[in-house]
Amino acid sequence: MATADEQLTEIRRGAADILVESELKTRLDSGRPLVVKAGFDPTAPDLHLGHTVLINKMRRFQDFGHQVVFLIGDFTGLIGDPTGRNATRPPLTPEEVAANATTYERQIFRILDPERTKIEFNSRWMGAMDAVGLIRLAARHTVARMLERDDFRQRYADGRPIAIHEFLYPLVQGYDSVMLRADVELGGTDQRFNLLVGRQLQQDYGQLPQVVITMPLLEGLDGVNKMSKSLGNYIGITEPADDMFGKLMSVSDDLMWRYFELLSFRSHGEIAGLRQQVADGRNPRDVKFELAKELVARFHDASAAEVAQDHFIKRFRDHEIPTDLELLVIAAPEAGSGIASVLRDARLVSSNSEANRMIEQGAVRINGERVTNRDLVIAVNADLVLQVGKRRYKRIRLVPKD
Repeated sequence: MATADEQLTEIRRGAADILVESELKTRLDSGRPLVVKAGFDPTAPDLHLGHTVLINKMRRFQDFGHQVVFLIGDFTGLIGDPTGRNATRPPLTPEEVAANATTYERQIFRILDPERTKIEFNSRWMGAMDAVGLIRLAARHTVARMLERDDFRQRYADGRPIAIHEFLYPLVQGYDSVMLRADVELGGTDQRFNLLVGRQLQQDYGQLPQVVITMPLLEGLDGVNKMSKSLGNYIGITEPADDMFGKLMSVSDDLMWRYFELLSFRSHGEIAGLRQQVADGRNPRDVKFELAKELVARFHDASAAEVAQDHFIKRFRDHEIPTDLELLVIAAPEAGSGIASVLRDARLVSSNSEANRMIEQGAVRINGERVTNRDLVIAVNADLVLQVGKRRYKRIRLVPKD
């Protein structure tokens, strides 16, 4: 087993904060397996690479012989996490929570070791807690402490409403740590307040307070906002290999290094070596190939990664049009339909104005030929391959409306 110092070196990698590192060192020195917790509210059916920043760190703890608890917040999901929100988050229905939680269970073992993973649901203890228990839990924290949270403080100062149940969210998350007797809790930097509430509650209940490790929020494909399905800048871990590979190749050269640090299992030395190769003149695209292959292989397999790279090279370097696209049939007037409307109906763009903008930028092709005319009319019964940008293709046929 790795020494405490060797473990700490790897645990520090990519971490924003370790509170308190000396306490973590003491527990690692003890040689006992630690209980490492991370919670995930099942707010969407699919996990994306942003979620895996925490899951990767959990896997590193497993590699060192520790027990991880993947906590599905089926109870907290009914409250709605207010973190970073400027308004109350609509709660999920029990049916939505249950469906999303089931998909999480299937997806996490693409990274985690099933033998060293315990899946828990916080409804197991919170669902059994009566009103008296909840009041007693609430009595362990103050409104003043809650208003130390940036988002609550700002909403209060602006006169925007804060529902009472939102104050319960950090308390329930913290109580999870009490019930699990967590040694370590992982979370994003936006979760720091909630994680520290867990540390305080454990002390109140006479437990050794957990060590808090926060991880950065992974930027999405736009390189600006955190990866989010609602923003459309995400890479889902269940996406087809070709789609995942293509999206990874679309990230900027600068962002590539951020992805290496937070998503790759390569050592610091290997990544430093790749940086040096780029500094010495190696094409960053070729290094990005290595990142894309590693991640696609993790969520699919090595063979799928090789095939995805081959498809990418043929499609984007040699400008080949994919031959495996499913046909999308679109109803249109007998006289045909304008190109902007067709792109919108094919869900390649969100609006006619976006379609026109993409045409002006030279990003639209039909059967490989660039479109320059915004007034182009697509005739019915034509079988065409539409392309927007480098990665979005649709094979379509217009048919007359009934």
